[in-house]
Amino acid sequence: MTAERLIKIPPLESGDRLTRDEFERRYRAMPNLKKAELIEGVVYVASPLRAEAHGKPHGDIMGWLWTYKAATPGIELYDNPTVRLDADNEPQPDAVLRLKEGGGSWINEEDYIEGSPKLVVEVAASSASYDLHDKLRVYRRNGIREYVVWRTYSQQIDWFCLEAGEYRSLAANASGILCSREFPGLWLASEALISGDLSLVLQVLQAGIGSPEHQAFLSALR
Repeated sequence: MTAERLIKIPPLESGDRLTRDEFERRYRAMPNLKKAELIEGVVYVASPLRAEAHGKPHGDIMGWLWTYKAATPGIELYDNPTVRLDADNEPQPDAVLRLKEGGGSWINEEDYIEGSPKLVVEVAASSASYDLHDKLRVYRRNGIREYVVWRTYSQQIDWFCLEAGEYRSLAANASGILCSREFPGLWLASEALISGDLSLVLQVLQAGIGSPEHQAFLSALR
């Protein structure tokens, strides 16, 4: 029975061109596969993840976002969720931040994210080429309001905001801090994050959480 199943359902391989239904059918048949994405109808299967180039920065990003989530009832944080954007695109971002209610995305009956969450984060090591090109275009077209890419090899953080249908780089404020437009109080000391000064990252984030903008956001969420 197992051999017959393997013959009937081919494995996912990078470069396959599939419909979303076929992509999901093959993905479900490979329970040991941890990450695969469908971008513009093309399959990308993730390589084994390196500890310093991906695992460590991913953990730091999740800690930053989790701290914000803990202080902001009414939002949700997801680690590597499948996101059904459209018929040709089903990415699996490193992190997603979305509003629990409204905001352009929802959780469907199969427990997948549908629609366009407000903020997506990618840690880009070997995946930098398509994270900043094909995937960026997909996120822009589907109305992802903010897209953050940490390029770990070049040690750069790009924060894009959607303006009039185009992504524009978010400018740091006078103190060198990046401040989310969609999630007030989500402040990032990007240079500190890159250098590993996590105490400063948390100090800046706590200042954002304590700001009047964040308090107004909390009131709106209630």
